[in-house]
Amino acid sequence: MTSRSAAAAARATVYGYPRQGRSRELKKAIEGYWKGRVTADALRATAAGLRRSTWRQLADAGVDEVPTGDFSYYDHVLDTTVMLGAIPARHQEAVAADPLAGYFAMARGTQDVAPLEMTKWFDTNYHYLVPELGPDTVFTADSAKQVAELTEALGLGLSARPVLVGPVTYLLLAKPAPGVPADFEPLTLLDRLLPVYGEILADLRAAGAEWVQLDEPTLVQDRTPAELNAAARAYRDLGAITDRPRLLVASYFDRLGEALPVLAKAPVEGLALDFTEAAAANLDALAAVGGLPGKRLVAGVVNGRNIWVNDLKQSLATLGTLLGLADRVDVSASCSLLHVPLDAGLERDIEPQILRWLAFTRQKTAEVVTLAKGLAQGSDTIAAELAANRADLASRAHSPITRDAAVRSRAAAVTEADVRRSEPYAERASAQRARLGLPLLPTTTIGSFPQTAELRTARADLRAGRIGTTGYEERIEAEIREVISFQEKTGLDVLVHGEPERNDMVQYFAEQLTGYLATQHGWVQSYGTRYVRPPILAGDIARPAPMTVRWTRYAQSLTDRPVKGMLTGPVTMLAWSFVRDDQPLAETARQVALALRDEVNDLEEVGTSVIQVDEPALRETLPLRAADRPAYLAWATEAFRLTTGGVRPDTQIHTHMCYAEFGDIVQAIDDLDADVISLEAARSHMQVARELAAHGYPREAGPGVYDIHSPRVPGTQEAAGLLRTGLRAIPAERLWVNPDCGLKTRGWPETRASLENLVAAARAVRAEL
Repeated sequence: MTSRSAAAAARATVYGYPRQGRSRELKKAIEGYWKGRVTADALRATAAGLRRSTWRQLADAGVDEVPTGDFSYYDHVLDTTVMLGAIPARHQEAVAADPLAGYFAMARGTQDVAPLEMTKWFDTNYHYLVPELGPDTVFTADSAKQVAELTEALGLGLSARPVLVGPVTYLLLAKPAPGVPADFEPLTLLDRLLPVYGEILADLRAAGAEWVQLDEPTLVQDRTPAELNAAARAYRDLGAITDRPRLLVASYFDRLGEALPVLAKAPVEGLALDFTEAAAANLDALAAVGGLPGKRLVAGVVNGRNIWVNDLKQSLATLGTLLGLADRVDVSASCSLLHVPLDAGLERDIEPQILRWLAFTRQKTAEVVTLAKGLAQGSDTIAAELAANRADLASRAHSPITRDAAVRSRAAAVTEADVRRSEPYAERASAQRARLGLPLLPTTTIGSFPQTAELRTARADLRAGRIGTTGYEERIEAEIREVISFQEKTGLDVLVHGEPERNDMVQYFAEQLTGYLATQHGWVQSYGTRYVRPPILAGDIARPAPMTVRWTRYAQSLTDRPVKGMLTGPVTMLAWSFVRDDQPLAETARQVALALRDEVNDLEEVGTSVIQVDEPALRETLPLRAADRPAYLAWATEAFRLTTGGVRPDTQIHTHMCYAEFGDIVQAIDDLDADVISLEAARSHMQVARELAAHGYPREAGPGVYDIHSPRVPGTQEAAGLLRTGLRAIPAERLWVNPDCGLKTRGWPETRASLENLVAAARAVRAEL
């Protein structure tokens, strides 16, 4: 096929869409179901309505082929586990009795049964449920969900493409099930799994699927020859199936590298590749392997992970280059649009000119459609769109809000002394123990306490003017008094003020820093029914006034025990925001670190003896390719040390990380030079404690003994058992006792019981020493 005919065939598509609905209808329905206020049938009806609405919106926008199967009640990897019949033994009875309730039991656990482990989806802030597999795992095909959703879309008269997690990625994301040797490799189950995928493909073909997309994002990571051979074998076998739809193998988030020639040669009908900045090398690599003659190429040229408008001219040039490399070139976002908010048009508080710089899901869909039209019919047909886009890009580039000379001058003046504590850890530790007087196995929490309906109402009333600042602050003070009193009565050693004034651990700070924009409706799924509104980092960052000192000082006035000052670290402030793309991340991180450094120093000045700077996103933001990691870790750890490097030796610096794999960044954790680190460990059975010990980590650590992402209350013996496991890796004089993460999303009854059990466990184990 000629380049001209390839252009004429260009179609618009996307890989996936936000699930929650315009007003987070799915979240409300699911949480209502959990509480018994919404029936299972009503929940299913809400979900079906959201799917229909999404497909119609896409079709009305001009999308030629809509995705199906990407919708999920909780997580698409968990859906894949159900589709493949890989239900853990402990959940099988519940799933058999009530598939929907059993599904949520796998996600959230019950009082008697632990959930699946949860961790980050590549380098995003989305969390997936980790499959648990072993040599005895039996896969069985259950294509009911995928077939039903395809049938729904086809019934609306739409061209639809089911989207599934591919077999190689599914196995590479999995972990050995409990009781299975740690060195078991789930990828050894590939030959057992492929026939099940074959059955599912046949079911989808029978239901009317012409194409099926198999997502293989693990192939953009560094892969061994054996793993690449497995990918080749997987698509050789699936391609050889006669009664199947055409296959589109999709990758995203980075360059395919050595996996590209493997997939280019595979007997599949199409590839979907990321061509945004992070994966720009895919373009040259595709040309180097001779392109995709006879195949379909879906080109991800619109960034599916950020919210800035696309440079349409540049993307159209990329698409034009790709025309000679495939039989057919279609246009898409670089990944599922799950990672961006729904519609920038809903925002009313952002200046109209700035709003034109932003592209959420609906705007990105329009960009995809515009580019497909320009590719198929020529750039003259989109001349008006190109002109408006040029004006928007120029407006942003020359806007005074993006540059602050004083901020840039201060960042340029940072020296090596600014990013180092004045004394080595051993001397600091001695000074801190003398000042704090804590027992062995000191107990604390990560920071937040339950955000009650009354607190949310108080914030809403303040915004709406129904109460004044004085009334609001009185309400916050009352909550802090209650939280401090509870912690004292429970017996915790290092207290927190509970963060009742904070809407979100990033947004709260972003709203008080220059350079950030806040949205009202920019909700993005983090996990399950947990949605966040990432702020938008649009310009240079400064701190006009203290942000946390008032509440920390008030909390400390209520108790003789130390109260931690609580801040979000610079890397997490970037990772959980939509960050600017017009300067290096390292430069932005340094600006944020300097703003936070001022806050740390002010907290110390008012007598705060323990200051926690949370960096849960340090591992999450780690580049997917090993070659890119040293540069990232260098600026990321420097930003943390710049935040904390100005305090006295007897001020104890804590940090916190959660829900990621930490084994490959233990050296970076060491390089942070924090005095104490707390990490998620309950679901992974103290794996991180063993990793710290293997590294020889010399500082204090608190691997969590209470999984806060499940509603179940861990008993005293359970917490004590985890604590004893931790003691086998970390000596008692350096081991802390704490939950996995903050308690914001939990209710007070379970929080009280769980923390009482945690303190009792610490006392019991302490008595054994």
